[in-house]
Amino acid sequence: MSPQTPKDPNELSLTPSKSAGTGTGMPGKPGKPDFSDVQGHADTVPGGSGGGGGTGGRPDFSDVQGHADTVPGGGGGGGAGTRTYTVQKGDTLSAIAQHHYGKASRWHAIFEANRDTLDDPDKIYPGQVLKLPAE
Repeated sequence: MSPQTPKDPNELSLTPSKSAGTGTGMPGKPGKPDFSDVQGHADTVPGGSGGGGGTGGRPDFSDVQGHADTVPGGGGGGGAGTRTYTVQKGDTLSAIAQHHYGKASRWHAIFEANRDTLDDPDKIYPGQVLKLPAE
């Protein structure tokens, strides 16, 4: 069986082939269909010759707009990876460090990251929002 190319691709026939319904496409051999002679083509760009959109075969990214969701660093240990924590009644910097970093000794890092709002590491109050620097 040889592949047939219609004269006009818009006039494809839905007429079954002579071997339709035999299972294998081969008379006298029931079972799984034989697709060994199937030829395929994929054109991922509609109406194009593959990947160009009319730009000589190269993708057109002229309308792509960049956007980045980042939080500007505030100095003093801020920047990428910085989280915040709202102080609760009874909190201390060492307790916050133990909870978030697993080491109470990291209270220094929290204090340094918040020097713009803290003058004394022992004077924090409920409702105050502290920056927690990345580990």
